[in-house]
Amino acid sequence: MRARVRTLQARLLPHGLLDVVRQVALFMVAYYGYRYVRGAIDDPTSTALAFEHARDLISIERSLGIFVEPAINTWSEGSSAITAIASWVYINAQFSVTVFSLVYIYLRFNRNFYFVRNMFMVAMGIALLGYALFPTAPPRLMPEWGFIDSVSVYTGVSHDSVAVTALFNPYAAVPSMHIAFSLMIGIPLSLLATWRPVKIFWALYPLLVFFVIVATANHFIADAVLGALTAGCAAYAASWMARVRPQAWAFGRTPELAFDGSGSEKALQI
Repeated sequence: MRARVRTLQARLLPHGLLDVVRQVALFMVAYYGYRYVRGAIDDPTSTALAFEHARDLISIERSLGIFVEPAINTWSEGSSAITAIASWVYINAQFSVTVFSLVYIYLRFNRNFYFVRNMFMVAMGIALLGYALFPTAPPRLMPEWGFIDSVSVYTGVSHDSVAVTALFNPYAAVPSMHIAFSLMIGIPLSLLATWRPVKIFWALYPLLVFFVIVATANHFIADAVLGALTAGCAAYAASWMARVRPQAWAFGRTPELAFDGSGSEKALQI
């Protein structure tokens, strides 16, 4: 019985409870940094600047001939099924899917978790700079361009309600962290999965999220591009960090090392 308990503990807590607390603490620090930035730009002047930046993005996209977001949003609104699916994915992709995936990687592919975690830390740092320096209103707040707030229509809850704005920054459109998160989760899981349908799903997951954020009028295409660049920069930074501590922070597809309870593996992780 003791051996089974130790085996279960090793599987659920590969490097002990302290390591779990440390990882949660890192993400909490990033979250409260986000909340701080949100408060810093939640004033009339910053709000006006956020809408000005959104209009700037529209001008850039129109000059490039890629301002197709209103057409995609209108087309998706023509189907209640598409609207429902897209809204559901949008609501769950950023938090539920991401958290579940991080927990799964931690438990199932623990040696690769730290590379993914480092990507997230770098990406969230870049995002905080973007939100502070370039606050941008999302398309859904610009009905004059023909946008419809699909998520509000689907849920019946306005994005501008007190409960929603208390948790989410309404002007954090650049970069799109929906895209960044989808790439930083989708690509690693596609590489780690062994069943082909699962590999294909996670490889295509970022494209699904891209369609969803545009169809629901939550992001411009430019936001998505900048989100992808954020993920790319984060992956490069994590790769550089892995050179410093390859045993702890490198990403690999080789089988997991068995945890023998001796504590030797614990010493490798931070």
